[in-house]
Amino acid sequence: MLNSLRRRLLPMGRPFRLLIVSDALILLSLMVGHVAIPWWVVHEGGAHDLALWAGALALGSLLALPLMSPWGDRISKRTLISAGVALTLAKALALAALVQAGIYHLGLVIALELLGVVATAALMPAIFSVVAELLPAEQLNEGLALQKSAQALGRLLGPVLGGGLLAVGGSALALWGHAALLALAFALALRIETAAPAPGVAGAAHWWRDLRAGLAAKWQLRLERGWTFVSFCVMVFFGPAIGMLVPLKVQALGLSGAWLGASEAGLSAGMLIGSLGYSTWLAERVGRFRASVGSILLEGVCVALIGFVHEPLALVALLGVVGLCIATVSLVGQTHRMLAIPPHYRSRMTSVNMMVFQVAGVLGPALAGWGLGSLSVHAIYGWFGLGLFTVGLGYFAVPGFRAFLSLPHDEASGHYGRTHPELFR
Repeated sequence: MLNSLRRRLLPMGRPFRLLIVSDALILLSLMVGHVAIPWWVVHEGGAHDLALWAGALALGSLLALPLMSPWGDRISKRTLISAGVALTLAKALALAALVQAGIYHLGLVIALELLGVVATAALMPAIFSVVAELLPAEQLNEGLALQKSAQALGRLLGPVLGGGLLAVGGSALALWGHAALLALAFALALRIETAAPAPGVAGAAHWWRDLRAGLAAKWQLRLERGWTFVSFCVMVFFGPAIGMLVPLKVQALGLSGAWLGASEAGLSAGMLIGSLGYSTWLAERVGRFRASVGSILLEGVCVALIGFVHEPLALVALLGVVGLCIATVSLVGQTHRMLAIPPHYRSRMTSVNMMVFQVAGVLGPALAGWGLGSLSVHAIYGWFGLGLFTVGLGYFAVPGFRAFLSLPHDEASGHYGRTHPELFR
């Protein structure tokens, strides 16, 4: 597998290779933190604090993403990625110091985590859109698949490493490891050579104009509007199912932090398998539309089944299938979507997608927290799976969604600009 991966990477160029190594390290680190921080919060403050923590971060992202989005098309993406990693590193060091000192205060934890939210608002849209700058259109699909593979590898190893560090030295050791990995990612990110930013004058007036233009384009495209709305509804149920509810499920089964790491690793293993070829094979066999929508409906079934299982290996296996579905939905739709958006709008429109998901990220944990007041985490999983399956059927009603996913890659390239040039001036 390594030889095959090496052969696929060689034609992509040095900047792209640096990017995906940095991506893998960033995701590896973030997943260590994703295991360690909620585990610390749930043990120090319980489910109530965990729900407040998740909701506050989602609300912070809702505000930060649109405010940061115009800079992604005006500032070098290397600068944005490096600055985002540096700020996340500062947050990680501060949290590690708090845990080491035995200090827990939810307000302080949330305040520090909001620094990470601002960093993510700059970092993630740049990471998701920079591949289109580093590679020509004919290599974009392969490049995105390789990027997803690198990210999935980081997601796979991160929970295992995080769970192991939790088992050996508790949350403090895990968070120091989180910070060390971010330092390595920062060193690599500084070496990524990206294209010059779009010409223009930086300033409040231009920032506000760019922000409005990105939001307007997103709203006025019927396909994007419908696609985004249904995805929002999906994420209300899906986000908590692979986020805040996982440590609660592990805790309800009486398992250790190592099993939380194993659960996250199962999710990431499915994503890695999907990005290494399964998703492409499935899309070629049944078509992009059926592969995408079918995977979302299967996610709903798996989430509901998680509510009924009490064996840890079954939990890991179901999350693995969910990971396969995530990779398929992402790779099948993201390549077409990225090709369709004009280059000077990619960061802004990606940020709008993320912003909408963060709104869902506020509502989802709030809904889960409300439900946990009277139902067990097992029952919440069952209801959330049913909700996910039901809203996933909405993709059948999105105008032009099936036809768009059926386009060949060369016809998808620049599709939005050709069909609605007035929106992308």
